[in-house]
Amino acid sequence: MSEDKPAEGAETAPSETNALPNGRGHDAIDEMPPPSKISPAADGQTETAPNSGQNASPNRTENTEGNQTEGHEFTSSAESKTPRFTDFEGKTSVGMSVFNLGNAIMGSGILGLAYAMANTGVVLFLVLLTVVAALSSYSIHLLLKSSGIVGIRAYEQLGYRAFGTPGKMAAGIAITLQNIGAMSSYLYIVKYEFPLVIQAFLKVDKPAGEWYLNGNYLVIIVSIAVILPLALMKQLGYLGYTSGFSLSCMVFFLIAVIYKKFNVPCPFVDFTFNGTAGGLLNITDPGGEVDPSCAPKMANLNSQTAYTIPILAFAFVCHPEVLPIYTELRNPTKKKMQHVANMSIAVMYVMYFLAALFGYLTFYGEVEAELLHTYSRIDPYDTLILCVRVAVLTAVTLTVPIVLFPVRRAIQQMMFPNKTFNWPRHIAIAFILLAFINLLVIFAPNILGIFGIIGATSAPCLIFIFPAVFYIRIVPKEEEPLRSTPKILAACFAGLGFLFMIMSLSFIIIDWTLGSSNASTGH
Repeated sequence: MSEDKPAEGAETAPSETNALPNGRGHDAIDEMPPPSKISPAADGQTETAPNSGQNASPNRTENTEGNQTEGHEFTSSAESKTPRFTDFEGKTSVGMSVFNLGNAIMGSGILGLAYAMANTGVVLFLVLLTVVAALSSYSIHLLLKSSGIVGIRAYEQLGYRAFGTPGKMAAGIAITLQNIGAMSSYLYIVKYEFPLVIQAFLKVDKPAGEWYLNGNYLVIIVSIAVILPLALMKQLGYLGYTSGFSLSCMVFFLIAVIYKKFNVPCPFVDFTFNGTAGGLLNITDPGGEVDPSCAPKMANLNSQTAYTIPILAFAFVCHPEVLPIYTELRNPTKKKMQHVANMSIAVMYVMYFLAALFGYLTFYGEVEAELLHTYSRIDPYDTLILCVRVAVLTAVTLTVPIVLFPVRRAIQQMMFPNKTFNWPRHIAIAFILLAFINLLVIFAPNILGIFGIIGATSAPCLIFIFPAVFYIRIVPKEEEPLRSTPKILAACFAGLGFLFMIMSLSFIIIDWTLGSSNASTGH
């Protein structure tokens, strides 16, 4: 039975498959039975029709257990007793879904990739980026197949069906930590870059403590004026337009990085030492040979290489957003959602590599953990870079609401599992989350520290470990025995996630112990 093709009849009645008469939303699925009560016949059937949600009701599951054959169960009961995933009809187009998922992938991670390339070399970076992108796509495949089998489109509930309450809590906590880390890094950029933008606009060389040049105040203002209203939207699909605009801003950033490669001489001289931005410098020394500091390294290993894998893993994390976006997709099927995910990952892969490559080829070993700051060392009043800063600020600000949705959903699943949608609770969770993240950002040490620690812990769980172990537990043994190739691959995938986590954390701890880490020295 093909896993990609929806079962016949599963989508022939859109009005029937997208209306919930009782008005309950995603939270209703928390009343599902533990994994031991999953019906093999029902599980095997619903793999081919993820949107039919045949297992979303415990009564439906237990009534069919051992009483009907798979074919009879589907033909006699699917149309009359099909439980629904959601209490609204999915209306988000493929294009808007790609924008939303792409925006969830694309964030402040792109600003650290040139630094990652400087510490791995061009070839090794490309290999790592390719591997992580491919693994992310495979991971989404595992999530979507597990989702289709049990008729659930909530990450936390996949954990519940696989391991009961501990599984739900583990997934919810990982999503919360991961996305709070992501939002913190986005707002850290606002705190760090917004004052510089205003300072450049006003041509203020030495700030005298003006409040509008204080990053802490500016983060709070942006959070209240821009992020909070968008975070209060009821559905994720409404943010498709802001996501599209956000991605356009990052395309502008990429174009500027490529352009600057051919306009910044190497080696460059800081603006403080050379007001003309080193216009007469070139990459050759008196002997006519290329300056060694201006030659790209194909492979490079040093103490900072430990940060590369976490930064790359963090750069491709979109898994908490996959199932909510799947839920709101118009006429959703596993094949269509996988297509959305693959398109998003492919576009981000190209943008990531180009931004890292040209950022690295502009500054080589001098590139900093935050790429835009390196440009400001050359000329803080450069008009193009000023516009790029505004674009990046806009992009990361508009990404925060996308990332906040899964955190709010995870909190609701963990704390209010049986409650229907409630506006006061919806608003209160968003407000408390933003307030907490603002406090975190104001006292956060450094953007690289955020990338490293969060990427080394929760990202491997969400990308590698959870999708694999959920898949192994949820897919019935009658369909795929434990020793079948797909489950062996999934087990290896989980093992790879543990390896990444242990290796990255070990490198970072050793690096901090030696006192050479950028994150610990604050450079």
